[in-house]
Amino acid sequence: MNNASFAPDIESLRQQATALRESGRLEAALDTLDAIISRSPGDTQALIEVADILFQQGHFQASSRPLLFAAGRLPRNAPLILALVEHLIARGEILAARACLALLDQAPDAPPEVLVAQAQLRFALGEIEPALMLVSRAIEAGADAMEDLHLHAMLLQFSGRIDEATAVLERCLDRWPTFGDAAMVLVNLRRQKPEDHRLEWLDTQLAQLPAEATADAEQSFVRAEFEYARFKTLDDLGRHDEAWEALARCNARMAKLNAYDAETEEAIVSALAGITPASPEIEPVAHGNGPTPIFIVGLPRSGTTLLDRMLSSHSQVSSAGEIIEFWRQLHWVADVVPSKSAGLLKVIGKADRIDYRLLGQRYLNQTRWRAGGRAFYIDKLPANIQMVGFIRRALPHAPILHMVRDPMDTCFSNFKAMFGNVSAYSYDLSALGHHYGQYARLVRHWHDAMPGAMLDVSYSALVQDPAATLQAVLGHCGLAIEDACLNPERNASPVATPSSPQVRESIHRRGIGQWRTYERQLVPLRLALEAHGIAL
Repeated sequence: MNNASFAPDIESLRQQATALRESGRLEAALDTLDAIISRSPGDTQALIEVADILFQQGHFQASSRPLLFAAGRLPRNAPLILALVEHLIARGEILAARACLALLDQAPDAPPEVLVAQAQLRFALGEIEPALMLVSRAIEAGADAMEDLHLHAMLLQFSGRIDEATAVLERCLDRWPTFGDAAMVLVNLRRQKPEDHRLEWLDTQLAQLPAEATADAEQSFVRAEFEYARFKTLDDLGRHDEAWEALARCNARMAKLNAYDAETEEAIVSALAGITPASPEIEPVAHGNGPTPIFIVGLPRSGTTLLDRMLSSHSQVSSAGEIIEFWRQLHWVADVVPSKSAGLLKVIGKADRIDYRLLGQRYLNQTRWRAGGRAFYIDKLPANIQMVGFIRRALPHAPILHMVRDPMDTCFSNFKAMFGNVSAYSYDLSALGHHYGQYARLVRHWHDAMPGAMLDVSYSALVQDPAATLQAVLGHCGLAIEDACLNPERNASPVATPSSPQVRESIHRRGIGQWRTYERQLVPLRLALEAHGIAL
């Protein structure tokens, strides 16, 4: 009798691999998955599971290989391709991910759920227009879930189609009155007016939510969203004492949900302060004749989006938006699995052993498509202020622009932004003061250790004397000023920011001294900043 007839089939092996992985026997699970792949070399599911185990074991680079292999042998299975794309993006294999999505785009009569998933992945890549087209097709095909409509509204907003976004969000709230995400986006779409606001409706919804004492984390988050919507409405209406009370309640809940870790913040800045200029033996990447990235860094709400819109109005500059690609490629080259602060500390510990030439090459290879045929493209991620030392080593030809805004205005703008379950520093005034102090400490280090590594751009100068300020910025980048740069409101390209309605306005000075409306309530912030050595 042929012993092969007793060999388990592929589905049995798959179940066995799952059981082994769940029991923590990862090497045995890998052996079982290898048995599947030896029988079926293009088994996408098995290749994804191999990548997941390698990632779980801490092998970031190695976890890319089975995914790239799978990308070259795609199945006729949309859910598996979508899962593969998600994994490729997480590994920084953006070109392969886009190639998979391009193949999916050719599929006829895709069901609504597949179109929505494609839209979410295009959105994750910063491709607003393709994402909007896909989700619009999904809606026409019957997609009708709360999350689908919210995605549609956000993409309409980012594309400047405010009236359409408003209509979608209003329909959402008619059907799901406690949909906090929709309530927040809706009040941010335009200034609330005495004759046109939803304050009473917001109060009604808050009254129907579970009391704070009995609310779980999800319910508490929804309460915070509605308190934020009340704050924005009351602030627009000029009822500032009531507005502050609503904002304080919102942020107190968010601070409980997202604890600020001051010790880790200090540890990261201390570790980054050990990074010095590149030693002579480090060979920079040969950037050739391809488009050049321009990095815009700083703190959130410091004016980075305005600078991005002005620069990307230039005929030779496009905007890639807020992408995390340098951070992701840095982890890949260092072979450190991304794990927020812990992962970054590991990467910093390897700073003198990183192949910066490879880092520069991978970053450029995976991002240059974003230039869209122009000579420059903007990577506008404020958090890249932590990456300055690495960027300067890997991409010495890339300009770095550091946006600088008044500390009180910057911190207050963060405090009233409601970023969701990220940016834990932004929900407590003492934490804000500490976070700003660490940011200022890091900026001093970059300037001291790497003079000229980045150009400081004053927000107040940019809005009060835009022509002269932008001429200096463009000159730093090797570009001549163009009239279009001084009229960013005419820039029709999508912009993925909650303040997208505001950035479509002409340059204005309203952001200067904005914090003074709440000067009395912000005394603790001023004292915290002064305690951390920040001159006001």
